[in-house]
Amino acid sequence: MGDMAYDYRWKVVLLGDSTVGKSNLASQFNQGEFHADSSPTIGVKPTNKMVQCNSKTIKVNLWDTAGQERYRAPVPYYNEAVAVMLVYDVTNRQSFENAARWLQEVRDHGEPEIVVMLVGNKTDLERRRAVTTEEGKRFAKLEKLLFIETSAQDNTRVELAFKTLLNGMADPF
Repeated sequence: MGDMAYDYRWKVVLLGDSTVGKSNLASQFNQGEFHADSSPTIGVKPTNKMVQCNSKTIKVNLWDTAGQERYRAPVPYYNEAVAVMLVYDVTNRQSFENAARWLQEVRDHGEPEIVVMLVGNKTDLERRRAVTTEEGKRFAKLEKLLFIETSAQDNTRVELAFKTLLNGMADPF
C-alpha cells in the first residue's frame, strides 16, 4: 500500500527509561491500543501515522526507542528529528531523575530547535505516584519544555500530548 500525499514528514522520537510506557504511548497514538504484556523494545521501532495539523497533512514518523542502555546507539535517533517526547513513569522517581540525562543527550545530539515535551506517564496508578505533577511542571519550565501527564493504559490525554507536540512544531505555518 503506497503512502498518501502529505505536506510534511516529521520525525518524532520517544525517549526515556525502560518500562515507562513509550511503546504503549506509541501504540495508543497509532492504533488506539494498549498492550499490558508488551516486552521491552530492542533498538528502535519506527511507525508512521498521517495526521492533520493546521490544515496540513503531516506524516508523523514515530521512533519508539529502547530505554535499556545496551540497546542504545543514540546519535542516529536524532538525525532529522524535529521533536522528542521525553517520557518518565510517575510511579518511578528514578525514571524522572534520569530525564535530565536524556534531555542532555537530546541537546548534545539533536538539532538546536528540536521541540521537547516532558511526559509523565502512568497517571492511572495515582496511589503509587512518586513524582508530583508540580515537580514535572517545575522541571519542564526550568528546561523550557512542553509538559503533560498521560495514561497510556486508559488512553488519558495521549492524543492531546501528540496534538500539543505537533502544534508546537506547527507554529511556522
